[in-house]
Amino acid sequence: MSKHIQEEVILEIKGLKLWFKVYQGYSKVLDGVDLTVHKGEKVGIVGEAGCGKTTTVKSILDILPEGQYVIPEGEILYKGENVLTMSDRALGKVRSSEISMIYQEPSAALNPVFTIGQQMMEVVKNSAQGKGKSKKEQKEMVLVAIRDVFIPDPERIFDYYPVQLSGGMKQRICIAMAIMTQRDLMIADEPGTALDVTIQDQVHKTLDRLVEERKMSLIMITHSLGVARELTDSIHVMYAGTVVEAAPTAEVFRQPLHPYTIGLMEAVPRLAGGGIQAGIYGSIPDYLYPPKGCRFAPRCPRATEQCLAEKPLLTDVGHGHKVACFHWKED
Repeated sequence: MSKHIQEEVILEIKGLKLWFKVYQGYSKVLDGVDLTVHKGEKVGIVGEAGCGKTTTVKSILDILPEGQYVIPEGEILYKGENVLTMSDRALGKVRSSEISMIYQEPSAALNPVFTIGQQMMEVVKNSAQGKGKSKKEQKEMVLVAIRDVFIPDPERIFDYYPVQLSGGMKQRICIAMAIMTQRDLMIADEPGTALDVTIQDQVHKTLDRLVEERKMSLIMITHSLGVARELTDSIHVMYAGTVVEAAPTAEVFRQPLHPYTIGLMEAVPRLAGGGIQAGIYGSIPDYLYPPKGCRFAPRCPRATEQCLAEKPLLTDVGHGHKVACFHWKED
């Protein structure tokens, strides 16, 4: 648990619905997402591929493809201001100085026609820490950041183009770009995806250390329950575009309440033997024609007629534990 968590809320997403425009109509990907991040808190978002994790965090920075989606309902409040109604200037300041993001796909995040040094220097120049510093001092900030992600010979890497780096090294450069200036909130979208397990562990520990030292808030998207358990203070479990359970990390592992969370826990392989005990039958719903009620109902062993007809709301059941299920009390 982070020692620096404060009561101050830095980010709050309320009832966010987001639909992508497609040929057949609207793909209703996000269906009322609720998420809260306090100052200094490390929040994990877990769930299977396609559940809307990346779409949620990209909406925070308003970096989804322009003109290809609509937001019929919801708010994204960053320090009390709605990101969705911010001016371009105010949103640009948030992106350049207050929130950083580590993208899941490094090849898409780096411009192939500029060197690593040119791209990282641009980030420094537009940051509060870089303004007023000499070019030499700005370059030193870049080199320190490259060293922090365990890349040897940063002076040589500074002059390389992205194509000259491996996938893992490009991912580490993206991480370096996110951590080299002071930010209030860092979003990490599967930062260890392209890394081998030893480097992945080093990078996760670096992120954890920097977040603690700088008293930053962190949103960590991950498929790994182990990573979430190690690095986060609280966990939001997402399924098919909605948060189905949210609680302090230790509480989620001590007593998962939603059938989907329980299914994820049971699907983790046991190192002591026996393999995977169970899985979750079926797949996420078609977002063009999602279920009317609970989106997990078609896969849920507890589902009743009420679940098929009504959507359960994310409700606080005590001790900061929230769950969206009509039957959460059942074993």
